[in-house]
Amino acid sequence: MAISDWPASERPREKLLDRGAAALSDAELLAIFLRTGVAGQSAVDLSRQLLSDYGSLAALLSADRRRFVATHGLGTAKFAQLQAVLEMARRHAGERFRERDVLSDPQATRDYLALHMADSEHEVFACLFLDNRNRVIAFEPMFRGTIDAAAVYPREVVKAALRHNAAALILAHNHPSGLAEPSQADRDITHRLVDALKLVDIRVLDHLVIAKQGTTSLAERGLM
Repeated sequence: MAISDWPASERPREKLLDRGAAALSDAELLAIFLRTGVAGQSAVDLSRQLLSDYGSLAALLSADRRRFVATHGLGTAKFAQLQAVLEMARRHAGERFRERDVLSDPQATRDYLALHMADSEHEVFACLFLDNRNRVIAFEPMFRGTIDAAAVYPREVVKAALRHNAAALILAHNHPSGLAEPSQADRDITHRLVDALKLVDIRVLDHLVIAKQGTTSLAERGLM
């Protein structure tokens, strides 16, 4: 049965307008994005099939381009639309996040960094540069690849902090493996950067390890 033949209260779009987006299931939200189904499947049926095939909504949204466009019912146009939606979400979150003291809402900081880093297939080391009121000046990925003590150059972080006229910063890097457990290399990098930035009177407030399963704060662990 086509979605247009369903009772109005059960149609995803009408349900969203009446009750809000939070009331919809993952399949219903995805169906609104897809707009149409395929032969023999409504948009909701197709969405349920996709979620089953990929394992979760997060896995579908972070799928690489090759797999996504090869999936029946998706394709290049849908991939482009999805990337635009995700980027708008990141920018929206960034605009709201930049207006506040990051220390006033630690979870918002974690969410912001996870939005930018959790789904990366490669290790990325980034800095969140802050002003003297702990408001965000800029978020900047600094290094890519395997992150270890030899791959992160304190002088480059110092140069970037001075360029942004930062008073403080938060370090962050992701673990594509999915485990947000700090390694000895993570602790060593943190101490080197704290010492280097202290020489130019710039504070390091935290170092966050970002993974799909969660985020770990070295400051909260007492590892700073």
